[in-house]
Amino acid sequence: MPPHRPIPESFRHAGTPASALHDHAHGLARRLQANRLSRRDTLWLFGAAVGASALSGCATSPVTGERILVGMSESDERAVDRRQAPHQFSADMGAVQDAGVNAYVSGVGRRLQAGVHRPDMPYSYRVLNANYVNAYTFPAGAMGVTRGILVDLQDESELAALLGHELGHVNARHSAQRQGQALVAQAAIATVSVATSDSRWSPLVGIGSQIGASALLASYSRDNEREADALGQGYLVRAGYPASGMVRLHQLLMDEHQRQPSMLETLFATHPMAPERREAAQRLADSTYAASRNAPGGREAFMDNTATMRRLKPTIEACKQGETALSRKALPDAQRQFDAALRLSPRDYPSLLRMSQTFQAQGRLADARRYAESAREVYPQEAQAVKQLASLKMGLREPEGALRDLETFDRMLPGDPGTGFLKGVALEAMGRREAAAQEYRRFLAVTQQGQAAGYASQRLKAWGYAR
Repeated sequence: MPPHRPIPESFRHAGTPASALHDHAHGLARRLQANRLSRRDTLWLFGAAVGASALSGCATSPVTGERILVGMSESDERAVDRRQAPHQFSADMGAVQDAGVNAYVSGVGRRLQAGVHRPDMPYSYRVLNANYVNAYTFPAGAMGVTRGILVDLQDESELAALLGHELGHVNARHSAQRQGQALVAQAAIATVSVATSDSRWSPLVGIGSQIGASALLASYSRDNEREADALGQGYLVRAGYPASGMVRLHQLLMDEHQRQPSMLETLFATHPMAPERREAAQRLADSTYAASRNAPGGREAFMDNTATMRRLKPTIEACKQGETALSRKALPDAQRQFDAALRLSPRDYPSLLRMSQTFQAQGRLADARRYAESAREVYPQEAQAVKQLASLKMGLREPEGALRDLETFDRMLPGDPGTGFLKGVALEAMGRREAAAQEYRRFLAVTQQGQAAGYASQRLKAWGYAR
């Protein structure tokens, strides 16, 4: 999930006095123009930009045929996937650089699709570089499975159960029913809703819990979870897998939660778990789906096709521990864990990126830059290392380089208004006031709420471009 950025305490409440906002913006602008931004200033600016990175009626349930209250049409669901999914997947450090693994998971998904209630949705599947344990879907079926959960599964039927559960959410239209158009607005502010007042921790806030936009997209009620379980188990059996795959998936997750509860915070926050869900799956496996008992679970195929990822499990475990340490602000512990991960896998993109963020939090910007540059070299198609470099270059008082990286980021991951704000900041630091004003105006045309909007508005007023 996306790293959350902090909101300075003086800007957290709607009632913040205009004078306080003016004073903050004025002081920040003065340091910006003198190219004397502190690390705290830089992280505040990048944190403020994150908050802008976003995004009724009745319908017939595709599952039950009954009328349901929904807040978005099917075209809305597809639009959310197109606009928001690339940003969330990038926040989870992109799809793993293993074409075979992604193709295998996609193949299992397609096998399940043959039996779903909404076969014409634009389903897609990828394994993400995120180390936390979870899987999630956007409303129209753009799905992500983290590498953290993939390496814990034991056979193909458990993977199919995981994907089947997410397919259940899509086919029951749970996002459309529960959140509707509010989803779009919530996704826009997800990454600033959890914050601290200390900007030193800007790259790190929320890494441990990992609850961000995907949590809003996948935060279901217990009734939703039960329905998705039942649908997913049915899809599982229709695709030729044993119904026990769903039972074993639940048991695996519950066992892991008892062993390391902090590692499954996100999964249990977005997918409420309880023994009764496992027991319900067991009852169905023993009754309705008893005939599937001897269906092959696909262990050999799973092991063959995920061997490269499972070899990374020690690296992933070290990364998990490092992220937990980061969430606790235990930087020396985090550094040791990421160092251990990189000794195991020197070219592991998530480990390199997290190490860069760890050094950034310590104020060791040159070291942070070295690791960010390595991350970019390892995975040039992924955007987070590029944005990390832009943040570091601003902190190192290299606004020209930051601007180039921001322009690259914008080409790689278009549609993020916060990037335009940051380009305005870089241009202002370069003394290019007119170009900066153009970026601030474009940004304010998209949103006029949040810290970044407050800063942009104050700069335009100070320059005489607005009243």
